[in-house]
Amino acid sequence: MLVLTRKLGEKLLIGEDIVITVLDVRSDSVRLGIDAPRGITIARAEVVEAVSQANIAAVQSDPGAEEHIKNLLGHALPATRPRPVEPEPRRT
Repeated sequence: MLVLTRKLGEKLLIGEDIVITVLDVRSDSVRLGIDAPRGITIARAEVVEAVSQANIAAVQSDPGAEEHIKNLLGHALPATRPRPVEPEPRRT
């Protein structure tokens, strides 16, 4: 990790087409401006982490969920088998 000290208005260059400018410095925060090509994704790490955790939680199943749904419906769901698809007749 590269650690730098920058003053208000100073810039950092990343590659040839990304510029980071120090816009404001306060006692507990720094405002940065980022100028980058449209194809470059810029995201705050805490937002990416929160979305990742929400996605993980969404795919985890509750062991009692199926029984709970059956109780809400008042009966067991019938088991169904997919019907075979018959091919269409060939036209000549």
